Amino acid sequence: MNRGGSSARRSMLRSEPANTSDGSAAPPRLLAGISFLTPAELPDWSAGPRGDRATIYAALKAAGYEAIQTLEPQAAIDAGLIPTGLMRIFDDVDQMADAAMKWQDAGCDCSTVQLGTGLESDSEMLRLAEAMLDISTTIDHPIYLETHRATMTQDIRRTLDLIEKLPELRFNGDFGHWYIGHELTYGDMDMKFEAMRPVFERTRFMHLRVSSNAFGQITASDPAETRHLDYYRRMWTASFDGFLRDAKPGDYFAVHPELLPARAFYPKMVRGPDGEWREESDRWTESAFLIDVARQCFAEAAASVAA
Repeated sequence: MNRGGSSARRSMLRSEPANTSDGSAAPPRLLAGISFLTPAELPDWSAGPRGDRATIYAALKAAGYEAIQTLEPQAAIDAGLIPTGLMRIFDDVDQMADAAMKWQDAGCDCSTVQLGTGLESDSEMLRLAEAMLDISTTIDHPIYLETHRATMTQDIRRTLDLIEKLPELRFNGDFGHWYIGHELTYGDMDMKFEAMRPVFERTRFMHLRVSSNAFGQITASDPAETRHLDYYRRMWTASFDGFLRDAKPGDYFAVHPELLPARAFYPKMVRGPDGEWREESDRWTESAFLIDVARQCFAEAAASVAA
């Protein structure tokens, strides 16, 4: 592939990364996936599986998950799961190309990328985004740009400006980073959601995790957190609406609960019955809850599109 400079990339006729698809004639659908981090290091009081990778992946399949974002795609395939790739790239375009080809060759349906550092100039953001699109097109592998703190998409306004230059971009909506990073509820939410609509329209993959203005990972099933969950429902429904208005038979929108263990400092910590600090909730049951919420949102979006 051509890995030349940005001027060469701008001369290419770009197309947006494809939707993920199973190649069937079935109506567009929601696909329930999971991040490999969600079942990682589950405590002994969790209802979820423990054991070696094969045991855990088999349990994911038995629980109804269809895909997993993982560093071990062959283990996913062996368990009957669809593997999805993931990349963390700072500024090395060749590294991104090599990683994307590795995940494609390993049988991954798509890859998501955390790109940049957040300190890029506008021109540097454009260079990296153009390279991502060119790689995706050249190797015919969907790459979705992740909305994430400490990357070039950490700021909503700059991400919207990038979309104006490259409307072909498609996203992995990890919206918790914007929710906490921008203290999103501090102000007019209707105005903010309307401003974010170009991102929702282009979101084709999502990490499911609910944050508050202060905590990166809250217990979404807790009725006390309904206010936050309701805002996420709106973002997720808007994203599904954008997908359904663009989708073709066989296309699917994968949602992957990405609930991090305590060592990541995301979840709230509370005292357990033994007096020791532990995660506030069970990531295994919370993941199932988030999938159920996503299904409700998808059904709402489908009804709206069909109306």
